[in-house]
Amino acid sequence: MDTTTNSQIHSTYPTPEGSSVSSSRAEGEQGGGLIARFLDYVSYDTQSSEEAEGCPSTPKQLIFARHLADTLEEMGLEEVEMDEQGYIYATLPSNVPAEVPTVGFIAHYDTSPDCSGADIHPRIVSNYDGGDIVLDADEGIVTSPKMFPEMLDHVGEDLIVTDGHTLLGADDKAGIAEIVEAMAFLMEHPEIEHGRVRIAFNPDEEIGAGAHLFDVEKFGAEWAYTMDGSEVGELEYENFNAAAATIHIKGLNVHPGYAKDKMRNACLIAADFVKAMPKDEVPECTEGYEGFYHLTGIKATVEEATLNYIIRDHDRQRFEERKAHVEDLVAVFEERYGAGVVTADIRDQYYNMKQQLEGKEHIIDIARRAIEEAGMECKVKAIRGGTDGAQLSFKGLPCPNIFAGGLNFHGRHEFVPIQSMQKAMHTVVNICRIVAE
Repeated sequence: MDTTTNSQIHSTYPTPEGSSVSSSRAEGEQGGGLIARFLDYVSYDTQSSEEAEGCPSTPKQLIFARHLADTLEEMGLEEVEMDEQGYIYATLPSNVPAEVPTVGFIAHYDTSPDCSGADIHPRIVSNYDGGDIVLDADEGIVTSPKMFPEMLDHVGEDLIVTDGHTLLGADDKAGIAEIVEAMAFLMEHPEIEHGRVRIAFNPDEEIGAGAHLFDVEKFGAEWAYTMDGSEVGELEYENFNAAAATIHIKGLNVHPGYAKDKMRNACLIAADFVKAMPKDEVPECTEGYEGFYHLTGIKATVEEATLNYIIRDHDRQRFEERKAHVEDLVAVFEERYGAGVVTADIRDQYYNMKQQLEGKEHIIDIARRAIEEAGMECKVKAIRGGTDGAQLSFKGLPCPNIFAGGLNFHGRHEFVPIQSMQKAMHTVVNICRIVAE
């Protein structure tokens, strides 16, 4: 249920549609600006598409990008630039005379193709009591700690949830709001010393292309952090090696009344291929450092079929073995059904950033200290996924990942605690201050 009561409401922020959403008394000094930014950002549909070519993959991402770039200019940030692909760069100048390394912060603004990002209607549940949260009573859509036990870690906090029909967009508009609000905070508090800070926001991270056209040289930071993690306090500098595999199957359609010994049904071949893949090496059966094959889509008719997989593993050798397994299985099916009937297109997406951070432990140490000084336990963990930081690290910009606070990404049960967003924003401020020290 919605635990918001009138006594818990601190203020309301109008949404672009003219409705309003309440925020709790627990937001604190920076909560108003931070949450107002976030609610503004999620009102824009920025869903990316795996089917489209070009960058950004969807034109609607550029609408939000222009809005965001204009906001940065209005704030008074310097060197604000947005290129034709929607990559945004901006600078907070140093306020100290000494030479200080330039540090960067990066977040992506596209949302996942897995769930609609249009007409998002967020709601704030104040002082969450640990029970079920009804998202849509008429359709029986409920976010429950029975299914999502991580909710219980946020009892007493203020949760921004969906209406049950879209994702929320905290991945990664929470990260954008935290970075922008941290820059505003530093501008309002010149007594906090910091060096030159570069920030950047990009499209198409959710389809693995966010860093492809990122201009590392133009960005000009010695290292950076993506604000794209999940639970509060997390710091990540290991991630999956990743590839995408598309299996193409050519069938042969014949009138079913006369198909004996002639028809080749691509639907059935596709089903056989899925059945032949390892049963227990899938996301729902793996955790920690265990890799997987994930079937993300099927399109099939008798005439042709396509299977879309993603392949993941933290260990590079095991990752290569997984790709080879798919190729071997394709060879088996080609022998069974004939040359050219089953083919595979396998392409690498990104690699484990850990090897790129060896010998640069100060980057991790600064983030760890910043998290702890924001009042949290630093939780170092391996990402069961990837971030733009992985690709950027291989492009010469070491880039670990810091929590943004959202949970249950890519679906209707996504939520973000306001307090986690506040702590992430303070972590950004702390990093800037610590680097200047």
